[in-house]
Amino acid sequence: MSAHESAAEVFDALAGRYEEAFGRVPAQLEALDWLTGRLPAGARVLDVGSGTGRPTAERLAAAGCAVTGIDVSAAMVTLARERVPDARFEQADVRTFTPGEDGFDAVCAFFPLLMMEQREVAASLERMASWVAPGGYLVLATVPGDIDGLAIEWMGHQVTVSSLSAQEYATRIESAGLELLHLGTTLFHPDGGLADPEEHLFCYARRPAPTTD
Repeated sequence: MSAHESAAEVFDALAGRYEEAFGRVPAQLEALDWLTGRLPAGARVLDVGSGTGRPTAERLAAAGCAVTGIDVSAAMVTLARERVPDARFEQADVRTFTPGEDGFDAVCAFFPLLMMEQREVAASLERMASWVAPGGYLVLATVPGDIDGLAIEWMGHQVTVSSLSAQEYATRIESAGLELLHLGTTLFHPDGGLADPEEHLFCYARRPAPTTD
């Protein structure tokens, strides 16, 4: 395999194996419980890097949300449509995706920003924050670190990854006009030994609603 496999190539190849390893991240399930407890029925939610649709889109749809999932992997989109028929999925890249003018009541982004350049990580974070409607939420997770173009082996694939430090994520979220509500890290051990343990950063943020006189 090339040392520069794209995210689409990697996740087309992994398909359901990714869900086996990362389908039950406790901090992600906790984040989804936190979010669904704050969203009204019918809330418009964007799931960036929706994968197989589980657990994020599945849980949000079960809570009555109108869920749109985007993923660069055609194989993942096919699986998601089969597994979560109550949500809508399309093959799209967060770097070029164009949402409707009204934005979303919540944007979820669980680990979609790693297999790109660092400048693209920062730009994608800014884009996602801009899609959050007033009063809405951004909930994201990543592997933190001041990393740009690091070549690693991950789940049997040679990939190049980038990220931002936890503090840089916090700074950029607040600079985008969102209120940071939670910032914390956990250590996750993927199921079945399919991947090495990872440090995960979880961020919850909210765009303030307009005040009325």
